[in-house]
Amino acid sequence: MSDSEEQEMSFLQHLEELRWRIVRSVIAIVVLGVGMWFVKEWVIENLFISMTKIDFITYQFMCDYFGICTDEIPVEFQSNKVGSQFTYALLVCLVGGFILAFPYVFYQLWSFVKPGLRESEKQVVKGITFYVTVLFLFGVVFGYIIVAPLCIQFFGYFTLSPDFQNIWMIGSFMSLIISSVIFTGLLFLLPVVIYILSKIGIVTPEFLIKYRKHSIVGVLILSALITPPDFISQIIVSIPIILLYEVGIIVSRRVEKARKAAQLKN
Repeated sequence: MSDSEEQEMSFLQHLEELRWRIVRSVIAIVVLGVGMWFVKEWVIENLFISMTKIDFITYQFMCDYFGICTDEIPVEFQSNKVGSQFTYALLVCLVGGFILAFPYVFYQLWSFVKPGLRESEKQVVKGITFYVTVLFLFGVVFGYIIVAPLCIQFFGYFTLSPDFQNIWMIGSFMSLIISSVIFTGLLFLLPVVIYILSKIGIVTPEFLIKYRKHSIVGVLILSALITPPDFISQIIVSIPIILLYEVGIIVSRRVEKARKAAQLKN
């Protein structure tokens, strides 16, 4: 067998391995999504619609500890398309399945990438599945407890005229919550992204420190885009992202230090 044939076989084998890892990930998401289907009514009532109630955990906390108390958000829901309730029931189950299966999905993808790393690189990224999972789930919780309720509360109370009622499409309401949760979950992976970019030499601690002020401005702009247009909400969302950026600087410093130590040994 020629070298080109061996390389082609190797490529096809890697492609086949990737395919099966994706298949396993999809199966895990679907299985957990099917499980959520049997409790979808509870999920909709207690995780979505409850966000418009006065006793929702975020509003209750703000009232008890900051004295910012509100009434029940004056919104109603409607569905004016055939099958829209069924469609969004499926979406909620699949998104829930993805969140629950995220550790397994990432493990499958990481297991495909890991064999291509050198032994020293494997030691450096040891435990990455745990850290990525923790950061993602923490971001999901932050999005659900902070970002989504702030958006729902602001837009629920906002009216151009007392004659206008807030009657929301269920798709718009649920999409806002889902996108907030997924987006912040991915955003909280910032230290991991900085670590990878530092490993391949694209960013350095000096670069991150030099552009720290620019990053803070960027975070404030990003927070303004994903939160209601009020200063308090933007600050609440900005603080953890800025802290994650600072964690990224620390991570980048450790990567740089390890690289210099390896160069000295060589």
